[in-house]
Amino acid sequence: MPNMIFVNLPVADLDTSKAFYSALGFTLNEQFSDEQTASFVISDAIVVMVMTEKRFTEFTKQSGTADTGTAREVINALGVESRDEVDRIAEAGLGAGGTQGGDTQDHGFMYGRSVDDPDGHRWEFVWMDPSAVEG
Repeated sequence: MPNMIFVNLPVADLDTSKAFYSALGFTLNEQFSDEQTASFVISDAIVVMVMTEKRFTEFTKQSGTADTGTAREVINALGVESRDEVDRIAEAGLGAGGTQGGDTQDHGFMYGRSVDDPDGHRWEFVWMDPSAVEG
């Protein structure tokens, strides 16, 4: 079994988050979802768990969550297959209630766009020319 990463995020409205992450093309895993949690599969090794703030704090044993309106707790960067895929997924996120997370980054060999989900969690979608990585 490969090492996996589970990105766990607190959300204010689970249905809004489910619509957002579904629009990105992530696959809802009903087996690990309930009225407080939604599990989205990005790949065989990456899963996003969005949870109501109440459920999230049960895992952390802390009384609150980061205010994404004033502080950035993390930037989730996801590599994708092409420049077109960067644009497709970013536009899907913007159309599903996300907001522009910064300027488009175009360095020729690397291209990326950022979108904040409806709760302010930043997602950066990046394509890098494979020949630039090799050389």
